[in-house]
Amino acid sequence: MLVFEFKVRAKKHQYLAIDEAIKTAQFVQNKCLRYWIDNKEVGRYDLNKYCRVLAHDFKFANELNSQARQSSAERAWSAISRFYEQSRLSEARNNCKKKIPGKKGYPRFKNNCHSVEYKTTGWNLDPLTRKAITFTDKKGIGRLRLVGTYDLHFYKIEAIKRVRLVKRADGYYCQFILSVDLKIETQPTGKAIGLDVGLESFYTDHEGNKVENPRFLSKGEKKLKKLQRKVSKKKKGSSNRRKARQKLGRRHLKISRQRKEYAKRIAYCVVQSRDLIAYEDLRIKNLVKNHCLAKSISDAAWYQFRLWLEYFGTKYGKHTIAVPPQYTSQNCSNCGRTVKKSLSTRTHICSCGCTLDRDENAARNILRIGLSTAGHTGTWLHDSQNAWGEDASTLVGGNTCHAQATSVNQESPPFYGEGVSNELF
Repeated sequence: MLVFEFKVRAKKHQYLAIDEAIKTAQFVQNKCLRYWIDNKEVGRYDLNKYCRVLAHDFKFANELNSQARQSSAERAWSAISRFYEQSRLSEARNNCKKKIPGKKGYPRFKNNCHSVEYKTTGWNLDPLTRKAITFTDKKGIGRLRLVGTYDLHFYKIEAIKRVRLVKRADGYYCQFILSVDLKIETQPTGKAIGLDVGLESFYTDHEGNKVENPRFLSKGEKKLKKLQRKVSKKKKGSSNRRKARQKLGRRHLKISRQRKEYAKRIAYCVVQSRDLIAYEDLRIKNLVKNHCLAKSISDAAWYQFRLWLEYFGTKYGKHTIAVPPQYTSQNCSNCGRTVKKSLSTRTHICSCGCTLDRDENAARNILRIGLSTAGHTGTWLHDSQNAWGEDASTLVGGNTCHAQATSVNQESPPFYGEGVSNELF
């Protein structure tokens, strides 16, 4: 799946119409959730049928495109299905007891939606320029001009499966979700890399090379605090407070985009220069429970970096392997002995004479386990000896790793993009 995003240029009454469409989509989603709460036996298609009832009972709901109403119902069902599978509450309780990862909380009503999603009807793309889109439902959105760098002429109109209108702090955006399998053939480099992400440096590879951690949030925190104080001083409900909140939102959005763009650029460079990338299979949700490091970990964007590694790895036919992080920092990469050290100890010193930077030692262990996994599964190279200069099948830890599967963009839940005209999965 590809997602192309464009900035929307329109008139004031069109922006108001987009806001109304978003509110209507939120209303339909909440009404479908209420319908499920009152009738526990309903399923996904029952919610789709219920959209017709809402269109009959509420005039403003009937003004929204029928498939856009169905998309809102599917969003509600997505939250419901996470709570319990196949409409059985007992199964959800069992999943919670089994500690299966993922969201399992009781579905909640939405009070601040930011997007409305259309399927294959309710919109027409300009056939000549493909830089304008017209929404044909009764909300009165009309023709919107699209500002962006990507050219939709390379793809058929039939490939566009979804169109989303998204409201952000700095304006409105239109996203096109295309059903396209994009794979690019590249020449193999015959090189592998092991990556250890950190807070002092963004990552350290097995050769000791480090990439700087930009710390966008830390650098912009002074400006954020100043804007937050201005918001708190304004009277609630006033126009000045609304403007101050918009400025604060734009600043947060800028930092978020800087962080994501940096992770994307670094991941692209790594994938282009290597054929196999081994990295830690970190559980960020558990790491941020440490309140002393939570803000720094979130600012480092490790999860974004991993997503882009997996995406570019699939796109360019490279192998990405997630390695369990246990003891990668404690074990010696030279002899395998365990050398216990605290987080403040930044140098690995082993009795075998190996003295390395802590992160470089961890990166070497990560690469070793990653190569062991590739050698055992046979999905990497048929001749590990010739490719890497050592027999990968003899390396330790081969049965403890797993290759990462490619993330798939869900059909209906909202998508958080990367800025204007970014290519995402």
